[in-house]
Amino acid sequence: MTPNAIEGYLHEHIPISRAMGIRVVEAGLERVALSAPLEPNVNHRSTVFGGSCASVAILAAWTLVHLRVQEAGIVGRVVIQRGATDYRLPIHGAFVATCDSPGEPAWERFIRALRRRGQARVELDAAVTSGGSIVASFSGAYVAIAGQPEDRGGELGMDG
Repeated sequence: MTPNAIEGYLHEHIPISRAMGIRVVEAGLERVALSAPLEPNVNHRSTVFGGSCASVAILAAWTLVHLRVQEAGIVGRVVIQRGATDYRLPIHGAFVATCDSPGEPAWERFIRALRRRGQARVELDAAVTSGGSIVASFSGAYVAIAGQPEDRGGELGMDG
């Protein structure tokens, strides 16, 4: 899938991504980077709302897992199981959340478990940058469940 196609998918299936102004900067099997502007994500202090920062990081990592499951040819649902965000600096403008692959051995174990048990878990980290600085970091666990096609509203695991 191209970055434009992935962005369209996110905006269609996760409507909040459109409202937040999320754009796909990079999307591949090794890295996903999503950007968002300040304006729709601003808080009462004229900086980025913490929930928006966390959401973009969660979605960057989710997208990487989603792409890996698709690449393996498996119909499945990806949900977040656990996540934590460490906020280092206020974000005064546009920001980018980048999730890098944990490496092929982790993906091989993940896909093997997904095929064998119908469910697999992977730990991912994402960095949030703005103005050339790391402003937040995210760490989370994602679960893929084979045989459950994704449906609108449940992709991020908020419902399960």
